[in-house]
Amino acid sequence: MPTVALDARELAGRPTGVGRYLIELLKRWNNRSGAVASGYTFIPYAHQPLAAWTPFHERAVVLPGTGGTRWEQLTFASALRRNPPDILFAPASTAPLTVNVPIALTIHDLSYVAHPEWFHWREGLRRRLLTRLSAQKASVVLTVSAFSAGEIVERLGIPPSNVRVIYHGARNETANGAEASYHSSRDEGEASYHEPLILFVGSLFNRRYVPALLHAFAHVSREMPSAKLVIVGANRTYPREDPASLAASLGIANRVEVRDYAPDDEIAALYRRAAVFVFVSEYEGFGLTPLDALAYRVPIVVADTPLSREIYGDAAVTVPAGDAHALSEAVLLLLKDAARRQAALAAAPAVLARYSWDRAAAETLAAIDQIAAQRVEM
Repeated sequence: MPTVALDARELAGRPTGVGRYLIELLKRWNNRSGAVASGYTFIPYAHQPLAAWTPFHERAVVLPGTGGTRWEQLTFASALRRNPPDILFAPASTAPLTVNVPIALTIHDLSYVAHPEWFHWREGLRRRLLTRLSAQKASVVLTVSAFSAGEIVERLGIPPSNVRVIYHGARNETANGAEASYHSSRDEGEASYHEPLILFVGSLFNRRYVPALLHAFAHVSREMPSAKLVIVGANRTYPREDPASLAASLGIANRVEVRDYAPDDEIAALYRRAAVFVFVSEYEGFGLTPLDALAYRVPIVVADTPLSREIYGDAAVTVPAGDAHALSEAVLLLLKDAARRQAALAAAPAVLARYSWDRAAAETLAAIDQIAAQRVEM
């Protein structure tokens, strides 16, 4: 029975972007109709015990350390050399470089290559070096959009034949092969909203222009005093930004809530309450949370980028990244104009139909199957 080692560090603690991606795949691989039936044994490796609800948690190997680069390149690599798996699935852009096993590597984006100024020099250098070497070593490089595939080929020099695009799914989907109804979270005929709540969900990076969102909301709140803004995500900005302090300086602190983290059930509740979702990022590999918002019938405002045009299409209202005035006008339009909301949401079902976690899990497993077959032939 082939063994697949999983770098499961992103499942320890509070799973966010990459952790969410890995969880959605593992849920489906843990189904009777999924990878278990295909004869694979999945073994997660992490630096902390995995929660009991995590798929395959009972098989997890916990190795000492903090889960950083030293853990990956020394501790994890040593464990894999002692007990070599048939395949290593590395879902977070890098992999142990001294392990002689086939690697399926997922690279979500190359922001640290395209825009080194967004990262501390040491972190940026580490990411650029390890990602490049990991991609060169990998048997297959998986990525989440055509935009990211182009970046990987151009910036890392990986042959196009070794790069495979596998899109994410959306939040409103079950793990048993059934898609949740697009209209399940709100009444089908609903064109309005219960409260003028504007929502942002995602880690805070400078490229996502949260200060511009706050300036835009200051204008929105003058037009609509009942409006509220909720920002949910760990602050990973460099140079450091302080959304709470900026909200206070703009006089809107009593209408702005900034949260470092929220569990899945609370995130779902926020999507159900939201009137508009804002995610004006200048650079993404996919941008999962706006797609989640569409699944909850929340109109989205995103930055006008090649990636947003690829992923969200006509279901998004687009503005120039960082333009607070344009952003405030777009948000007010969606809050005040029911016809514009309807037009944006009418395009959502066709957009959402392109994305499925079930399909993503099947396609990722097919890539692993191909590596396994190639190894047997060698």
